[in-house]
Order: sequence, then C-alpha cells, then structure tokens
Amino acid sequence: MKKISREIVNQAMTYEAYRQLTDELLSRGKTTGGNHSEAMIHYTQLNVARMNRLDKTTRLLESAKEQLQNTRRPMIWLTLTEAWCGDAAQVIPVLQKMADASELVELRLILRDEHPDIMDAFLTNGGRSIPKVILLDAPSLDVLGDWGPRPAEVQDMVMAAKADLDALADKEAKKKRYQELTAAAQKWYAKDKTRSIQEEFLAAVGESVGVKASA
Repeated sequence: MKKISREIVNQAMTYEAYRQLTDELLSRGKTTGGNHSEAMIHYTQLNVARMNRLDKTTRLLESAKEQLQNTRRPMIWLTLTEAWCGDAAQVIPVLQKMADASELVELRLILRDEHPDIMDAFLTNGGRSIPKVILLDAPSLDVLGDWGPRPAEVQDMVMAAKADLDALADKEAKKKRYQELTAAAQKWYAKDKTRSIQEEFLAAVGESVGVKASA
C-alpha cells in the first residue's frame, strides 16, 4: 500500500478521542472490536490504567527530543490499534508524547477490525499484530514506512511463546503459557521505561525520511 486515502485520515481519532471512546465503551460493559467477553473487558480496564500511568510518567530521551525538534518533514503517524491490546497500551501513550514534541507530527488512530484492508497491507509475519504505525507524508499521504507492533526484544519473546503455544493441545496449558507471556512482557515494559519504544520507533522514522537517528 503506497498511499492512505484522505477520507481514512480525516476520520482517524486523536489520542484524546481514542481514550474517550474506550472509557465510554467500558461504561457500557464493552470494548472495541466485536469480542466483548469478560476477559476482553478486563484487558481493556488494565490498559486504561497503563495508559493513565504512562501519560503521567513517560519522559522523552534527550536524543528523542533532539530528533523530533529537528524534524523537517510533516508527518502523520497513523496507528492501527484496539483498546484490549496490551502492547498498544504500552506504545501509544509514548507515541503521543513524541508527537507532542514536534510541531510537524500528528498521531492519529484507527481501529484494526474496522480497517482490515489497511491492516492486511501491514502484516507482521503474516499476522494482524498491533499496534502498527504507518508513517505518512502529511501533504501527500504517501506511505514512508511503518513500525510495530512492539520493541524487538518483546517481539522475540512473543515469537518464542507462539511456537510453544502452537505445540500445546491442552487448553488450560495454552492459557497458562499465554498468561506467563503477558506477565513477562508487561514486566519487561516496566523495566525498560519506554526507552526501546522511543529508540526503535524513531530509528524507523529516521530511516523513512532518510535521516539517521540521534545516538
């Protein structure tokens, strides 16, 4: 996919609108997407708490500030997400902080399950993994590149766990392994304190516009 339509971008949500939508759905016992199970509601509630915490605690690296303040190309970071996604809750608040640091960058959010055509153009290892950030040239809406769904170290953890999960036939064993993965990933994010998200994402941004990320 070389370009995103103006209609899609115009209809995309701000981070504030996304948070409001999530809160409104939770007030009705729902989340985004079509699965409103107790588990999905629970994940969404956890994610609201994570986003609240990251909104307050995220601090940009000096190298990130420098790169963002020196940005010369207007960009839109169009991000595929869902409110129940734990990785999205860890990544999106950091994206917003980075977008706030540049007058030429806007973060906009669309729901994965409402845009399967766009999602399927940006698969990860054949899967619809989110969050997925599509880097757009703001004037033309040409696709410059993409990033996601998570930092490389967490992605390695997920891929290793996927191999384990695929080999398990017992449902309870699968559930336990998935819970172990989720706990390990969230522990990793807490220890990393958003450093890898900032560094790896901005490296992708720099590559997309032909600028080396700050060391």
